[in-house]
Amino acid sequence: MKKLLCAGAVMAGLLASGCGSSDNSSSPVAADEYNASPTSPASPTEGEMSPGYSASPTSPIMMAPTGPAKIEVADTKLGKVLVGLEGRTLYLFTKDKAGTSMCTGACATAWPPALTLGAPTAGTSVKPELLKTIKRDDGMTQVTYNDHPLYYYAKDEKAGDVKGQDMKDFGGEWYAVTPEGKKAKH
Repeated sequence: MKKLLCAGAVMAGLLASGCGSSDNSSSPVAADEYNASPTSPASPTEGEMSPGYSASPTSPIMMAPTGPAKIEVADTKLGKVLVGLEGRTLYLFTKDKAGTSMCTGACATAWPPALTLGAPTAGTSVKPELLKTIKRDDGMTQVTYNDHPLYYYAKDEKAGDVKGQDMKDFGGEWYAVTPEGKKAKH
């Protein structure tokens, strides 16, 4: 019995010390640290993850906005489309209805909403009258264009990527958005 108690104390010590490693740079982050409740109305502070969306905390499309979103137009293999952070392509979701986002939970992880803190700004060739916002169920403010809530695609790795174009996912279809506010063609 004495040996069993001693072994238990050693195991508890190892677990508490993180197996003796003092370098936390490569240890994974607990999911809950970046996965707040999607119904939490509190806005995250600068540098925190947006509620309900889990991804690498270094991904700018997954971070809480620190200011107004700037929507621009860029040339891609689809032609001119709307882009947001780091020149990443913005998409519309055909399941969204009447300016309401139907993409939450796992959908919002794969297709992060284009969030803003304050009114978004229109770059060159973006029609300011089509640029608006909606309040999401999680309390965050999402950018819309021509009444389409806008999203990024998590698998687009850099500016110019359009991997989400014409994809069927989460019960609807996804399309890059033209400066006219329509679906981009192939």
